[in-house]
Order: sequence, then structure tokens, then C-alpha cells
Amino acid sequence: VCDVSVVEVDANALLCLRSDFVISSVPPVFVSLCRSSVMSLARSSSTLSPWTGVKLGPKDPIFGLMELYQEDPDPKKLNLAVGAYRGEDGKPWILPVVRKVEADVVARSTQMEYLPIIGSAKFLKEATKLAYGDDCNVITQNRLAAIQTISGTGALRVAFDFLARFLGNPLPSIYVPDPTYANHYPILKDSGFPETKKYRYIDKKTNSLDESGLLQDLKDATEGSLVLLHAVAHNPTGVDPTPEQWSKISQVCKERKLLPIFDCAYLGFASGDVDKDAISVRKFVEDGHRIVLCQSFAKNFGLYGHRIGCLSFVTDSSEEKQRVESQLKILARAQYSNPPLHGARIVEEILGDPKLKAQWMKEVKMMADRINSARHALKSELIKHGSERNWDHLTNQIGMFCYTGLNKDQAHKLMKEWHIYITSSGRISMAGVNLQNAKYIAEGIHAVTQSGAAKSKL
Repeated sequence: VCDVSVVEVDANALLCLRSDFVISSVPPVFVSLCRSSVMSLARSSSTLSPWTGVKLGPKDPIFGLMELYQEDPDPKKLNLAVGAYRGEDGKPWILPVVRKVEADVVARSTQMEYLPIIGSAKFLKEATKLAYGDDCNVITQNRLAAIQTISGTGALRVAFDFLARFLGNPLPSIYVPDPTYANHYPILKDSGFPETKKYRYIDKKTNSLDESGLLQDLKDATEGSLVLLHAVAHNPTGVDPTPEQWSKISQVCKERKLLPIFDCAYLGFASGDVDKDAISVRKFVEDGHRIVLCQSFAKNFGLYGHRIGCLSFVTDSSEEKQRVESQLKILARAQYSNPPLHGARIVEEILGDPKLKAQWMKEVKMMADRINSARHALKSELIKHGSERNWDHLTNQIGMFCYTGLNKDQAHKLMKEWHIYITSSGRISMAGVNLQNAKYIAEGIHAVTQSGAAKSKL
């Protein structure tokens, strides 16, 4: 018998013929056939794809839900997972001032050349003034290093790549709120921060800020660590510190020499008042912190697909600013080279013109007010359905998202039995709630949160 071995090498391997044939009364023609067959398999293996060892990755927790929603044939299905604004009719809404300015920009555009690596100078000027204030000393003293980025995610990625490169070896610890925006973790990991530490943020019994836990965890933080903060409209909870609580957080950060990194995705969109929404950033700068600020213009301008963002570092001098910006440009050049042009033009035109800016602020307040009315409508409907739970947190929270307090099982039942799609953490996008669907949403939430088995509508 011909002893032929087929050996698997690597993931799929390479087929090869073992050299030590044992031949016992086997006709030469059969030996030749064995050898020929195995060698043929070996040759065919060279055509296997080099990607055969690539595993199927998990779906994104948010966009994966969107896929399930799109596949759901139920006519009553509702998507309360994705953070994109919807009007009272449940449809996407383009801000009228954005539509007007975009038409003007397109009409007079004469070139589509690259922006500089650092981005549009006018955009950077207006974006930073919006967050820090017109008369902020770090701007007037030319101490603010800034670069245009690929929205807020791009700002975070460049920021953490910079921090990983220049804050020494070993890297400082990074503290993030528990819970936080789901994408923070992969961004940190891919930037070289494989381990993160959590600080307490939400009191799950009351769905309000765990002030004592938060402050204690930051007091216990390793000196010189990084701390990630949500500037306004915390995602996913919708729970923000009060001005007094921000002052306490700032003081602890100074005492422990913590470097604050702000994720700022909802400026103006949270309360309808830019100055009110910027209080955390401005307080920390006023207190002397050298903050890092990551801004997004997706939500407050409705420019989701244009990917417009800004990253800024507070420095000690104009010379230090130049050095920081030079390194930010090197990082950006290797990642995406140049930022998007079109959306930046829209933002800079609106913020750079007093009349257009006033119109934008009016429209942003309209969005904030509609979401606030949706919060009250949902709470009112839950009470009408006889829910014995305390739903005060629905109206106490702020911004696009609401931390309902539903657990994973309840969220799953809401999706399977009521075709209402929310994240497993119980977070819902209030932008998807309106006066027309609040009753149905409340009916579903009440059913899955009743004591005992959830009542099915099926």
C-alpha cells in the first residue's frame, strides 16, 4: 500500500507528498498515480486566496441594528438606535440654512483643489471660536493648535495617535466614563491604548449622575493620567454634570494632574444654546487646563455624510502651538492626507456670517426643542399606560440620546415583539421619537418593563 500523507500547513495549507513512501507489492504505475494526484493537489493549493485565514468580524453594535431594521418587513418598525436627527414626520431633515448656503457654495465654486493638510484656515478659526468663545485667551494669544479632521471619530483617532506617540513609554493610563460611546474603545485600542480604566458615571438606580463615584474614581486615578470627558449631551446616557459639578471635576483633574480630552459632538444641539453647551470646555480652559478638544459637526449642522471635524490642543505658547501642529499634520498626512472641502465651506460660511449664524442657532434650537418635546411626550404616554416606574430621567436628561434603564433582555424583547430597535444598553435616540409614535413606543416599553414576563402584542 502507498503510504501518502496530506499535511496541512498554515491555515489551509499546502498539500505536499511525504518523502518516505513505503512500497509493498505495489505496481509502479499505482505509485506514479499516487504521486501525480498528490502533486496535482499541491499545485492547486497555490491558487487559494491569501484571505482564507481572515475571520468574519462582528457587526457594529449600532449599524448592525440598522441592518436588522432594514430587513424587518413589519410596517410598524421603528429605528431608535442610530443617532441622526429626524423631523416630526420621522424623516431626515436638512437645516434650511445649510441647504441655502450649500447652493451658494456650489454656484460660486470655481475649483475643487486639495485643502491644506491642516484644513481650511477659515473653518478652523470659526470652529474653535464656537467652542472656546470669541474672546478666549488661548485664541487671542495664538496658543491653540488646531487641525481639520474626518468628523469627530477622526479627531479622536488623530488625538490619541498623537498622545500615544508623544506622551512617553510606558503610556499613561486613560480613564473613560462607564458607560461611554461604544466607538471610543476600538479607537483607543487601535491608537495604542489597549487597556482602559473606567470611572463611574451613571447611577443605574436613579439614571442620574453618580457624582460621588465619579469624583472618587478620578481622585484615585494615577497622577498624570488621561481622562476622557463628554463635553455635553453624554452618549449614551444623556446625563450631564451641572456647572457646579463641572467645577468639582475640573478641580480634581488639577489636583491629580489629569489631562482632559473632550469629545464634543453636540455643541448647540443639546440645549439649543451654544454658550450653555460649551460651559464645560470653557470652564476647564479658564481653570488653566491644557485640554484636547475633539469636535464634530455631524449633528449640529446635519452634515453626517460630509465628515467635518476639528481637533484642537491648548498649548503654552505660539511656538509650542507650531510644534504641535507640525506633528498633527504628519499624522494626518499618513492617515487621510487632506480633509474634506465641501462641508467645511458650508460650516465656515454659516459661522462666519452673523446673519447666517443667527439663523443656524435658531434652527439648532428648533431641533433641541423638538427632541425635548418628544421626551415629555414619551414620559406622558408611559404614565398613561399605567407604568409604575419613575420616568423622570426621560425629561431630566439632555440631547439626542436617552438612557431608559431597560436591560439587555428588555431591549431584545422590544425589538423582537414590538419591532422597536434600541441598543442592548437601553439607549434610545430621542430624534426618532415624535408625537405620532410616542404612544406606540410607550406601549412597547411598558409591556417589556412590567413585573414578570413581558406582555407580547403578538
